[in-house]
Amino acid sequence: MARDDTVHRKAVLSVLDEARWHLTADEVYEEVKKTLPRISKGTVYRNLRKLRDRGDIAALELSGALTRFEGRREPHYHFVCESCGCVFDLDEPVDHELNARVEKKSGFRIAYHHLEFRGRCSGCENMQTRH
Repeated sequence: MARDDTVHRKAVLSVLDEARWHLTADEVYEEVKKTLPRISKGTVYRNLRKLRDRGDIAALELSGALTRFEGRREPHYHFVCESCGCVFDLDEPVDHELNARVEKKSGFRIAYHHLEFRGRCSGCENMQTRH
């Protein structure tokens, strides 16, 4: 791996590890540019793809939204704010038995499940109550 590749990947990983929510590729690019101003958008996109393919980051392809990226890889649920579009991790245990229950009832072979909750985040909810 070239030195720049390592520097670029470390910068992308750092942005995702420090992010308080799940970022789009463009948001990752804007954040990486703060520390590496000469980096190109293509380089960030290429590194996101490589990191995802290696399993170092997760790409969330939520229904009706742009792909978002995160550093957290263990199974967990998400909340999507329908007002601002932010995606948050939920501190709720994953129901690992759900796959087996659905397999038994449906006859389908379940590889994994993805669960997202939708509504309005606390920031948007507070804005709504102020108006």
